[in-house]
Amino acid sequence: MELDKTTYYDLSIFNRDEEYSLFHKLDFTTTTGGREYLRHLYSTPLKDIASIEDRQHTLQFILKQEDSWPADIISNGTIVVMENYLEAQIEPISNPSGVGLLVSSLLTKTIFSPDYSFIKFSFTQLLNLLKGFRQLEKNFNTEETPKILKLLLDRAHTLLYQPEFNDIVAASEAGPVSFVNILRHDHYIRKKQRKHISELLDIYRKLDAYYAMAKAVRHFNLQFPTFEDTPHPFVQLDGLYHIILPKPVAYDITMKPQSHFLFLTGANMAGKTTFIKAVGVAVFLSHIGMGVPAKSMKLSFFNGIFSNIQVQDNIFKGESYFFNEVQRIKNTIIKINDSKKWLVLIDEMFKGTNVEDAKNCSLAVVNGLLKSTNCLFILSTHLYEIADELQTAANIRFKYFESQVIDDNLYFTYQLKDGVAKEKIGYLILKREKVLDLLSQIK
Repeated sequence: MELDKTTYYDLSIFNRDEEYSLFHKLDFTTTTGGREYLRHLYSTPLKDIASIEDRQHTLQFILKQEDSWPADIISNGTIVVMENYLEAQIEPISNPSGVGLLVSSLLTKTIFSPDYSFIKFSFTQLLNLLKGFRQLEKNFNTEETPKILKLLLDRAHTLLYQPEFNDIVAASEAGPVSFVNILRHDHYIRKKQRKHISELLDIYRKLDAYYAMAKAVRHFNLQFPTFEDTPHPFVQLDGLYHIILPKPVAYDITMKPQSHFLFLTGANMAGKTTFIKAVGVAVFLSHIGMGVPAKSMKLSFFNGIFSNIQVQDNIFKGESYFFNEVQRIKNTIIKINDSKKWLVLIDEMFKGTNVEDAKNCSLAVVNGLLKSTNCLFILSTHLYEIADELQTAANIRFKYFESQVIDDNLYFTYQLKDGVAKEKIGYLILKREKVLDLLSQIK
């Protein structure tokens, strides 16, 4: 699946205000490197159903034995200390055996006391890494382990049971390790095993990212979607909600070839944009192998999502808001004209021109997009008047978000209903927010 940078930000998958992003909400990594790899997984949605199902099985496998994960043994501190240990500009002792070992060890311990303290502390963290990793590999590397994990854990097994590592674990299990043996092991580790430890750290970062995805699925009770290999795109969502909202409202929505264009109306703040983003987020999460915020979901594979939600002007290039709206629509048409399956999300098209002009432009674009048979479209608009001219168009459904005016007060039910909303409530909002009273007081 393909998303461009604009779509990632439109859907708030990534966000300049990090705490409001989907990535931040679902990030349960415990290591800095794991977080970087998780960002990579979010940035590279999968390219076919088989790969998606493989990742789903991987996360489900982790969830079955989540309690066996050594999170209390291997921490971000463990990883950071080991990274610093491998990069330390401290020469290992020169004589790792015989009488020279004792002499070199005494010199290091006494004359280079800070260096020895660092090595001793790093040795403790190395033990945590080896013991925790061995526990993880033992519990998760079975005949039933999905391929994604199996490849990582098989390689980890080879690295973990190097003779030097076996000696270190055995020495620690026999009792406190003497300073002489700590420095002897340090010599062999940093002379011979540096690359192996570095590779183990890299493997753990990747495992941490997959573990974080599984934890997010459990924590938010996300449901794994079912993919169907169909010639035309479709999506069926029951109980869909937007995961970033503290008290979201759930929706049921089905889009298929016979109704591939959803024409959405409703007042400002009624829920249109939230709904559009919720659909986009669910389809995105499906394509990285995650569960989705819904009771259930079935869908086809999509080659990409393309959005037109938060268009901005560019004063540095002298480009107006309307010009950038046109360019985004143009790029949308070019992108989807490739016979692939796209989900296209458009929120409030042509806000940057006058109403009459916006109606004509919107109607032309909608009629053109309706000719596509390989895409699903969701379009929200205030221009409900153009719905009258689209009533006879095939494959279009009209939905609106309900709002009610009671005693000059505005109420939103956030319910998605069949039909077209025709309320004009802008003046009411001005009145409710006392703008008219303030205007009357201007002298």
